[in-house]
Amino acid sequence: MQNAKSHEISKFLIMDAFKRVKANHGSAGIDGVSIEQFEKNLKDNLYKIWNRMSSGSYFPPSVKLVEIPKPNGDKRPLGIPTVETGLLKWRQ
Repeated sequence: MQNAKSHEISKFLIMDAFKRVKANHGSAGIDGVSIEQFEKNLKDNLYKIWNRMSSGSYFPPSVKLVEIPKPNGDKRPLGIPTVETGLLKWRQ
């Protein structure tokens, strides 16, 4: 098991990341939480993410697998992250 590593991250960056994820109009991830549901308790949800990232205790959940049909009949796997995971990809 790897040791957790804390990250210096501002609360402003977390809020900015949320705005980007919301603008993307993505669907709910494996946890079933949509952006609308996440937003209902936005302040607490963003604080939890910031706190876990800052302390090094954040571990991303699994992604939701969705198969997208291709024109040739095959399917392409697509991983749908949770809202939390989506926020963290935009934090840079």
